Amino acid sequence: MSVVDLTDGGLMPAHGRVRPCPPRTTVVTTFPDGRAFEAPVGVPLGEFVAAANPCPAIPIVAAVVNGRLRELTTVVRHDSDVVPVTVAENDGARIYRRSLAFLMLTAASEVFPEAEVFVEHSASTAGGYFCEVRGRAPFAQQDLQQIETRMRTIVSLDAPLLKHEVPIGEAIELFRSRGEHDKARLLSHRAKTTLHLYELRGRRDYFQGYMVPSAGCLQQFALQAFPPGFMLQFPHQGRPTELGPLTPYPKLFKVFEEAGHWLDRLGIRNAGALNDAIAAGRLPEISLVAEALHEACIAQIAEDITRLRDRIRVVLIAGPSSSGKTTFSKRLAVQLVANGLRPFALGLDDYFVDRDKTPRDASGEFDYECLAALDVGLFNEHLLSLMACRPTELPHYVFVTGQRERGPTVTLNDDSIIIVEGIHGLNPALVPDLPPERLYRVYASALTQLNLDRHNRVSTTDCRLIRRVVRDAATRGYRASDSLRRWESVTRGEKQLIFPFQENSDAVFNSALVHELAILRPLAEPLLLQVRYDTPEYREANRLLSFLQWFRPASPEHVPDNSILREFVGGSILENFRVWRE
Repeated sequence: MSVVDLTDGGLMPAHGRVRPCPPRTTVVTTFPDGRAFEAPVGVPLGEFVAAANPCPAIPIVAAVVNGRLRELTTVVRHDSDVVPVTVAENDGARIYRRSLAFLMLTAASEVFPEAEVFVEHSASTAGGYFCEVRGRAPFAQQDLQQIETRMRTIVSLDAPLLKHEVPIGEAIELFRSRGEHDKARLLSHRAKTTLHLYELRGRRDYFQGYMVPSAGCLQQFALQAFPPGFMLQFPHQGRPTELGPLTPYPKLFKVFEEAGHWLDRLGIRNAGALNDAIAAGRLPEISLVAEALHEACIAQIAEDITRLRDRIRVVLIAGPSSSGKTTFSKRLAVQLVANGLRPFALGLDDYFVDRDKTPRDASGEFDYECLAALDVGLFNEHLLSLMACRPTELPHYVFVTGQRERGPTVTLNDDSIIIVEGIHGLNPALVPDLPPERLYRVYASALTQLNLDRHNRVSTTDCRLIRRVVRDAATRGYRASDSLRRWESVTRGEKQLIFPFQENSDAVFNSALVHELAILRPLAEPLLLQVRYDTPEYREANRLLSFLQWFRPASPEHVPDNSILREFVGGSILENFRVWRE
């Protein structure tokens, strides 16, 4: 038998340290700074968070408990490590915006019960959600003021958001009785037998994701007429306690309007309708029409460039990660050839400065995304030389050594169009030496996505992330956890380097496809399921899996070999496409 040395010098069996005691009736929560709080079993998480953070500078709307995201209404039954989640974080911002939408919908139903309000698109760069009303004339600003006043009344009363688990049939019947057939159709494909509904002032609704515990958490918002709809404003993540100015983005909103017309042509306005169409065997038809719409848009951009061929010599293409820029640029090149022009792809990556001159970011890592990482002077010198049809020795950047080497010498013709793809393409500082009239800029991104229903959006950022997870696994050998870990830094760079310049574009290409999440689901799910539960990336993987379940899985066999989707699922005929020859 093992023994232990006691403080008085005696020896006793090791099991002597274990004594009977009464069952505990309390739980302890421990916060990141080491402070611990005790309360009876069953006390809501929010009470612990409030005790630890009585006056938070940034609102707390949820918490991570033992590595899992939890609502503040969650009762605590076991000792737990707790990390508060604020609205300045991705999870917190999503919870705030989702809850704010429920508050707006509730207030609108009370003030204008005949109105059907649809949350259509996120315009986070503009500062909110773009919404439309049906069943009556669009809301004028005075109508919106009435709704906003009701919203503030509900906030002042701190009305609770109650959560109910109901049978799926009961939820379907609720939405059918309200004429919300898009929600009923979506739920008819649900595999689980129950559903969580949220209730605010007697109104029940379904939302994909967690909510705040009560309306008092929703202090910052505004409603602003934005014909043909209106904007529900919320704070930017970087400024979580204030509303920024409502910035119009006319080119972006034109794409939103066009996307609505595309969905109408397909007869598919929500995920439930897509699921019905796939079940009915209509995927080949959907794919063909969606791809035709893409091709028509690319052909129109090529025609614009051809019409301006006497002055346009450089096409700059920019867009965020996984927006399909590479495939778009090659399909555009094909269209330019068909119009009698000779496209030449100039690689922006070859103009990186040597590694020892590359700037570093705040964490000390090489920052290849900032403009200073490029030799802008040499890039402009070579563009001007190529445009003048002079022999030009191009560089070649070797990533292994971090050095630029001598590349091929190229001489272009008068009918050549230089195509440059890169994140800085819309930034005027990239081409300060080129006459603006010689340039044509294209912004390419997955700007819209098929929503689950009238109130539940699917984030286009999430769609791009799913694309990237699938592509990284297939072409780079990355695990899903690797892609998820890098994503926050990727999106941070996009907000700084791409989104502020999107209105500088001469054309916008929306690379989203109505059926893509159905195609991506069976490829993404096995990858996301491999993310270990004890890693920080598990929470994000679980969230993505949760929204993917709403899309009926489909095979990529009906995806054309030149599709944007082929850039991510593989099998693209354009992978090794080259046009220019000396």
